[in-house]
Amino acid sequence: MDIRMEHTDQRRQGQNQSGPERGPRILFFSGGTALRDTSGELIRSTHNSIHLVTPFDSGGSSAVIRRAFHMPAVGDIRNRLMALADQTAPGGPEIFALFTHRLAKDRDQAELLRELESMAEGEHPLIRHIPDPMRTIILVHFHRFLAAMPPDFDLKGASLGNLVLTAGYLSNRRRIDPAIEIFSRLARVRGVVRPILGQDLHLAARLEDGRVVVGQHLLTGKEADPLASPVQDVWLTASQDSPEPVTPSISAETEKLIAGADLICFPPGSFYTSIVANLLPRGVGRAVAAAPCPKVFVPNTAADPENLDLGVAAQARVLAETLRRSGAPADRAVLTAVLIDSKNGPYPNAVDQAALVDQGLEVVDRPLVSPESAPLADPRLLAEALLSLS
Repeated sequence: MDIRMEHTDQRRQGQNQSGPERGPRILFFSGGTALRDTSGELIRSTHNSIHLVTPFDSGGSSAVIRRAFHMPAVGDIRNRLMALADQTAPGGPEIFALFTHRLAKDRDQAELLRELESMAEGEHPLIRHIPDPMRTIILVHFHRFLAAMPPDFDLKGASLGNLVLTAGYLSNRRRIDPAIEIFSRLARVRGVVRPILGQDLHLAARLEDGRVVVGQHLLTGKEADPLASPVQDVWLTASQDSPEPVTPSISAETEKLIAGADLICFPPGSFYTSIVANLLPRGVGRAVAAAPCPKVFVPNTAADPENLDLGVAAQARVLAETLRRSGAPADRAVLTAVLIDSKNGPYPNAVDQAALVDQGLEVVDRPLVSPESAPLADPRLLAEALLSLS
């Protein structure tokens, strides 16, 4: 499939003229913060991007919530929702400030509890000027969280947006999608954000030295020592206390989102915990293979602590193999192209373009890294490139 820029110029121009509400459905398998700024750029041109986000984070404040309520991680979901939030609408800046606010880490629990209670009563400065009906809905969520909060719940560093999502999850019979729908309406999110799964699961990995690691936070190099041995395999588990594999399936709604995409993108980000983890559930590979749109891999231009040894061609093979494991037929394409910047991208483990072509992939080479963003991809340039390919 030829997805070069020239092929899509007229379509893109027509979409931009008709407004972002009719923009392309670019679907991302991602997690974390790597795509945050690019998401903010995208909403200038499309309000229809789709973000399937990993809910397996087991570190930081997400871990506190997960231990207390036995639920999927909501931190990366909230981060992406806020990246897509429209801050120009009435109440938009105030809601953004509230949902991105974190309680202090250097105050005692009693003080933090009083602050949260003042939010629930509508007295806190962060909530006082939010217009109704959004204000009333948020107050209900804070009351719901306070009623469900265990006595030993640690509020230090808690994200208020995460608490609102948690309350929505608990109020909707422990279903995360309705909670996200409410949050999206409150923040006027210009796009669709969903977890790849709505279950309380964890990520496990086997390293080349034979060690098995359970828990996403142990793989990222942020809350534990960086990996000293390359990752050999990853899978999902039902508990952080056991490496026993589980094979859950994606929902019919998620399969429909994938099938309706105008472009599927495997974007920059932590290779195993943000990208590969999203492709593990049963049905993902089948849905990606069945989608008739272009499927583009955008590799990291800078070092990734999770990827110690794989060049871009090897990463593409891992993505394809993972999608085969999750249901893609052997005779259907799960990747069609790799988007690189051979001039400005450092790519620590090299880009073997001949090896990519041997895999049947088109290499799309265009500027992605600017002097201001180096060594990372520039959010504006990346957004423009993806829009041109959709």
